Amino acid sequence: MKTAGIIAEYNPFHNGHKLHIERTRREAGADYVVVVMSGSFVQRGEPALTDKYVRARMALLSGADLVLELPVLFSAGSAGDFAMGAVSLLDKLGTVDVLSFGSECGDVDSLCQAAKLLAEEPAAFSEALQNGLRQGKSFPAARMAALCACMPVPDADGLFGMPNNILGLEYCRALHVRKSAIRPFTIKREGAGYHDAALHAGEQVSSATALRHALQADDAVRDKAADAALLQKIAPFIPQDLYSVWQDLLCENRLLFPKDFTKELRYRLLLEREEGFLRYADVTRELSDKLRKSCLDFQDWDMLCGLLKSREITYSRISRALCRILLGITQEELERARKGDYVPYARMLGFRQSAAPLLSAIKKNSAIPLLPKLADAQRLLPGDALSMLQKDILAAHLYGSALSAKNGKPPENEYTRRLVLV
Repeated sequence: MKTAGIIAEYNPFHNGHKLHIERTRREAGADYVVVVMSGSFVQRGEPALTDKYVRARMALLSGADLVLELPVLFSAGSAGDFAMGAVSLLDKLGTVDVLSFGSECGDVDSLCQAAKLLAEEPAAFSEALQNGLRQGKSFPAARMAALCACMPVPDADGLFGMPNNILGLEYCRALHVRKSAIRPFTIKREGAGYHDAALHAGEQVSSATALRHALQADDAVRDKAADAALLQKIAPFIPQDLYSVWQDLLCENRLLFPKDFTKELRYRLLLEREEGFLRYADVTRELSDKLRKSCLDFQDWDMLCGLLKSREITYSRISRALCRILLGITQEELERARKGDYVPYARMLGFRQSAAPLLSAIKKNSAIPLLPKLADAQRLLPGDALSMLQKDILAAHLYGSALSAKNGKPPENEYTRRLVLV
């Protein structure tokens, strides 16, 4: 039995994601595909566009066999923490043979070579990195310059500067650091670029960014005609067998954006304004001071990120910090999780009933508990692991509350949610 792992957000799920699952199964020769997916909040530090159970269903209907939740401590973290958390989960299952990811370059050997430099930091690399920092470059820019200096390849800036390549590099680094037996496997990205914000007529693969922009632009209009027009607009870019799922999402007003959490964020900021925000993960002293000055003067989440954005602090980094504050994720908690070898449980969101042999193999070989239901957590998890899971539950309940405020329906109780079965 050969099993492939995929790390994803599916925010939202589109044709490119389905193609990736299909090609992974075919080209990697996988009998089963396990997806580790972000839950209620994603790596940009924003709420996921759609509920995690909906995204799990989309993935399963499109070929995945098992969907596990990446804990929010890592799903809303930097690329390094995101990758280390997800790779640790896949590695501890004891059944995953390959990790499949998309990349702009399609060159896994170059990514692995660069990942080794990052993991081992030889003297030449460290010296080049320090030179870049002394020149006033940001850490990511200095690191990229050091990689280019130590690993001369054609178009090094493109190799180390493209978003999917960067994340793939972090996956390879995590595998190297863990001395994992999982083999990296990359599929060259097709269609629109990662940051392409436009939907292009005649194409079938868009970026998730473009789909989010299209859906957010029409979010204020909620009637049958507008929903039908919006579905027609995004239809070329989503799998046909998911149309009915999207019809329900639009009809029931079940899409969330950062602005939908503005009230909750404002409350947290006002509550702790006097004390400051230094104890939270990803919050520097500079950012804490700026937040204390700005938290009385913003209209919504996006506006606050815009007010705080600078050449040194990117929008995504600010949004991640706001997400940490909203969820109460401290730097101490994050450090404790890192020292505890990242993810200590495998929480199931859904699976294919035909994947019973995969579940049996995981139960036999996994180094961490497999959680099909929350009721098992108290019995199976030690204190720190249970605390990590409680952050996931908090994130889900905050997500459900924001969704309820938007569409007027009762919020879902995470403790009674059922696994997605297909």
